[in-house]
Amino acid sequence: MKLAILDDDREHNAHLSRLFAQAGHQCHCEDNAAAFIRYLQRETVDLVVLDWTLPKSSGLEVLAWARAKLTPGLPILMVTSRADDEDILAGFAAGADDYVAKPVQPAILSARAEALLRRAYPPAASCEPETWGRYTLDPQAQTVGIDGETVVLTAKEFQLALTLFRNLSRALSRGYLLEAVWDKNPDLPTRTLDAHVSRVRLKLGLRPENGFRLSTVYSYGYRLEAVNAT
Repeated sequence: MKLAILDDDREHNAHLSRLFAQAGHQCHCEDNAAAFIRYLQRETVDLVVLDWTLPKSSGLEVLAWARAKLTPGLPILMVTSRADDEDILAGFAAGADDYVAKPVQPAILSARAEALLRRAYPPAASCEPETWGRYTLDPQAQTVGIDGETVVLTAKEFQLALTLFRNLSRALSRGYLLEAVWDKNPDLPTRTLDAHVSRVRLKLGLRPENGFRLSTVYSYGYRLEAVNAT
């Protein structure tokens, strides 16, 4: 999973990055709100971790922006030294999914983050076929069935299709998709992704009349949405 962390204490950011990396996550850290928001405008993340007290802004302001602009349901965890009951209630009222007071206990913080990720992204059944409307994707065979008819995809096309279906209605940045399908290859040109998206859209017929729309999110990435799917 990809995590984005905002805290003006760089040492604290480094500590959280190491902690979450031990659990297999990638972390991007910022120490000011403006840079953090710019990052979230161009990249997809799976969990946001916010401090409250920041220079020139506050974590609650960033939280309000995230709830207004980012994908609904994105888990947001407040990690802050403000530990009064009134502050905790204000954090939850502003849209935080969980609230941890500093100084943090690493094991507890990691457990709270993992709980948020499990709730937001339930693990798929291991290698079992997954069905969305007319489409059945079989991770083990790496095949896609449409109304029982098998469509041939390459390995990368299948992984791309599976990532899109598993993130239905969620806008995914090009960077997120490149990492998910091509395993963090920074030198891969984005036109490779665009070509694969085009082929997946064509081969699977991802059009409204078939129950799904695969659309471009301008200057960001792609979104697969259900359209009266049965």
